[in-house]
Amino acid sequence: MASSINSLEAIQKKIDAVKLFLSVSLSIANAHTVDFYTCDVWDQFMAVPPVEVLTEITLNGDHKRAPEHYLNHGSGTTKKTTFGFCDDSKRLVDVAELLEAAYAHSLPGLGVCVGRTELLQSLRHTDNAQPLEEVPAAVVESDEFMNSKKSHEVQAMSEVVASLAQRCRVKQVIDVGSGKGYLCSFLSLQYGLQVYGIDSSSVNTHGAQERNRKLKKYSRAYQRHSKANRTQTVMPPSGQEDLEDIAPGERARGDMVKTSGDAEKEEGKGRRDGEAQTNTTGLTDRNEEDAMTSLTSAILLEDNSLPELDQSDPASAPEDPFLSALCVGMVEPTSPRVPPSELSLEERERRKRENLERKARSWVNSGGMGSGMLYSPLTSYVTAETELKEIIGELEDAVMVGLHTCGDLAPSTLRMFVAKRELLSVCSVGCCYHLLSEEFDPTRQECPSSSVCGFPLSGYLREQSWFCGRNARMSACLALERVAKGQGIQMESLFYRAVLHVILRDHYSSFKSEKRVGNVYSKATSFVDYVWRALRRLELDESKLSDGVIQGYHDTYRPRMVEMEAFNMLKVTLAPCIEGLILLDRLCYLKEQEDVAFSTLVQLFDPLLSPRCYGVVGVKAPGTELSK
Repeated sequence: MASSINSLEAIQKKIDAVKLFLSVSLSIANAHTVDFYTCDVWDQFMAVPPVEVLTEITLNGDHKRAPEHYLNHGSGTTKKTTFGFCDDSKRLVDVAELLEAAYAHSLPGLGVCVGRTELLQSLRHTDNAQPLEEVPAAVVESDEFMNSKKSHEVQAMSEVVASLAQRCRVKQVIDVGSGKGYLCSFLSLQYGLQVYGIDSSSVNTHGAQERNRKLKKYSRAYQRHSKANRTQTVMPPSGQEDLEDIAPGERARGDMVKTSGDAEKEEGKGRRDGEAQTNTTGLTDRNEEDAMTSLTSAILLEDNSLPELDQSDPASAPEDPFLSALCVGMVEPTSPRVPPSELSLEERERRKRENLERKARSWVNSGGMGSGMLYSPLTSYVTAETELKEIIGELEDAVMVGLHTCGDLAPSTLRMFVAKRELLSVCSVGCCYHLLSEEFDPTRQECPSSSVCGFPLSGYLREQSWFCGRNARMSACLALERVAKGQGIQMESLFYRAVLHVILRDHYSSFKSEKRVGNVYSKATSFVDYVWRALRRLELDESKLSDGVIQGYHDTYRPRMVEMEAFNMLKVTLAPCIEGLILLDRLCYLKEQEDVAFSTLVQLFDPLLSPRCYGVVGVKAPGTELSK
């Protein structure tokens, strides 16, 4: 990584380029969809038909002109346009030029991010770094206890965090906004790190504490079984009570075997007969491949999926209360559990033997409870001024992380990293940009003068009093890659809300775009039903309207729905540029600090799986070979 690319001056130049683009185009992102028809938003900003916008976006041409082109040629030589907007009318006249400019001023177009692989190589090839080591026999198959999105995020980020810890020679990690503790548990189980998860929700931390309490009971039992398994190679006695040692994850896998075809069962039986004759080393190798799966599944599911040791009948425990609380499609459904009485004697003995060996080997090789196998969940509301030593009694030099920390918590994490001597590195992935407070909000509603605001963070943007606006920050949360793949916006609900606003204007003396009608659309069977539900929610006089009048509004504006669709697609196109400015501001803040030796933006995740895919990484450790 060349220093000229990552220098403070280079980042400031990138910020200037994005600012110039947004100074012309940000008005589209700040337009409120609710006001779309009442304020004639399309005619206000657009001088082209909506079909042309949608066609150009669908064609998705090679919109990859270098950003320097726009710095040197801010306006066209013949059209008198800037980024596709007419210099005189300020309306969009060239859609292709706007799309080209939008890509050029996104993080990929600016070329300011490094890839995760490149970052890992840089962290591992420094004099100060130690080889990255995983905990022996702690092979965690995260996709078995997390949905695909969370599994992808946790695995990708944990490797970066572990590399930062190795590079800085620390064993402590502080996860701010830890939530359910997925990242914390993975870092602890897979890399043997001592992790403190701080979350403001007592519900989250209480659940984690309860899991820790139960795991302490398991640790004593597993270590006892470990001694027996290391001195004996005979099978344990059979019996119904043996099933209490079968973990929930193993039951699920057994269910899949039980419900498979006859040929598959015969094949599996022959394979098990052969395995019974192999030596202990062969069994150990197979177990190490899947050593922590069942235990980790129990840890990360809700409390009842990790039963007490004195429960003799695992069937009595409620099944997957955590999964049942999630919305449909959030996680893959598990196979129905086969009652223990239906399992063959051979199957029960095999499962018990393999489970006990796995559990015992994991605990013995990792040193049991004393080696930081579990994380410590803590409940606290943290800000940049929080004294970590008051929360963590055994605080040492540490890495601070945050996976999808909402709103102001992400910049607060970076401020804490800069202010606290014991924090040697940081890896922060933010989200929920609409919840950021802005220092230069003209209304001062989001950030009172006495508060520390989340944006802008860098001295460079603060000197320029830059202001985005809440609607623009809301637009920054849109997922361009997902929309481009057909996972589009729910346009009908937006259309209903905008037409409702017309009705409120025409028939009720008081209306504001901030009025909340709540989740009415999901319950409505038609536009007429939607309006009646909304009027009741807003406590307005329903006698002023009839079904016919309401349907008439729908029929009048329905042909213009394409305008809203095209306009919102332009908002989606601008989203990466607004997000890019927010993240460049955070990177610039780190580069302004004298004691931060290295800082960069890194793409950690696949944007299709996890749209908020960029992380801000910083390292304080002296003597680094990495360029700042």
